[in-house]
Amino acid sequence: MVGDDGLGLDEVLGAAEDAAPVGSVDVVARNLQKRFSAAQVSFLLADMLGQGAIRLPRAGTAGDAPGKPEWIELAGSVYERVLRTQCVHEEEDGGEGSRLVVPVTNRGDCIGMLEMVVPHLDDSVRDSVAQAAHALAYIVVTDRRFTDLYHAGRRTTSVSLAAEIQHQLLPSAACCEAAQFTLAGGLAPADDIGGDTYDYALDQDVLHLSITDAMGHDTDSALLATLTVNALRGARRAGLGLLDQAYAAHRALAAHGHGITTGQLLRVELESGRCELVNAGHPWPLRLRDGRVEELTVRINLPFGVPSPAGYEVQRFRLEPGDRLVLITDGMQERQAAAVDLPALIGDTRGEHPREVVRALTTAALHAGGGTLADDATALVLDWHGSRSGLRTTSGGSNAYVR
Repeated sequence: MVGDDGLGLDEVLGAAEDAAPVGSVDVVARNLQKRFSAAQVSFLLADMLGQGAIRLPRAGTAGDAPGKPEWIELAGSVYERVLRTQCVHEEEDGGEGSRLVVPVTNRGDCIGMLEMVVPHLDDSVRDSVAQAAHALAYIVVTDRRFTDLYHAGRRTTSVSLAAEIQHQLLPSAACCEAAQFTLAGGLAPADDIGGDTYDYALDQDVLHLSITDAMGHDTDSALLATLTVNALRGARRAGLGLLDQAYAAHRALAAHGHGITTGQLLRVELESGRCELVNAGHPWPLRLRDGRVEELTVRINLPFGVPSPAGYEVQRFRLEPGDRLVLITDGMQERQAAAVDLPALIGDTRGEHPREVVRALTTAALHAGGGTLADDATALVLDWHGSRSGLRTTSGGSNAYVR
């Protein structure tokens, strides 16, 4: 039963804002303890590779010595099922009540899970806990700007300088759900970082996408990637078109870099599905339409930063509702990863959320390489729903109104 001394959801958000950024999760946990007499309340933060989760301190332990974080393997676990299905898991907990594991997700971006044991469970409690988890997602997204807690918690192995640079170039959210599309990206890094990046940005009427692969490995490729991504972002944020963005990246590398970067830039009109594309020496996109996977054999221009004069051209095509567009880097096609049948895998996962398609593609590349990669393997998956003002499909498969 809900306790009278608990805070309402709006008050939880206010209390979380009043708390230090490192303590806001504990505020939510304490509130759940009060409202539902919940026990063992904890937040599990999914790691960046999707292989495990780190359990942050349970409610009431924030002032204690932090100790060693608890690492949880996801494969085959309840936690993996919750993250993949975005459905709440509940089970009896030895006569003490019911254990709940609830996804903490923001616009399709899986942040982690909320876990607790409640003595009494009914639809009212389920709804309230789901609301708390949804609020927690917004709290974490806001507070991770101010603390390294959530960044450090997702790192289960040491991170090289090149990897640190590469991570900072990626979008802060690997997934985005909107009325017209669902988008997810992922990167399986090589042992010696290979310079891959992906990026996206949503304007009022346009979706911008890019996927790039800087030449070389380690810090050299990471520095080339830095020049490329920031030149593209600077041009995009200045309101320049796709062609000017491409030339901005080329000039940046020609003037300051010592190498080249392949890339693919897209601009999608949200109202019509019309696309503009620039391909700078990059692998062709793959499109799933009506159950059939095919390469879009677009014309290929020179990579960014080539010493000789480079010319770029904008090519156009249209997405139809139900289309799935998959952008990859050559790490998904070369060396051991070449053994992966990408069209077959894309077809086999046609009913999955783009987030799960990315996971399947990068995992297949890793398995083909025996657990290591000679080059980064990156995928960016776009599901096009078409123009449906105000309505989006959530990661759990249901419809939710965008407010």
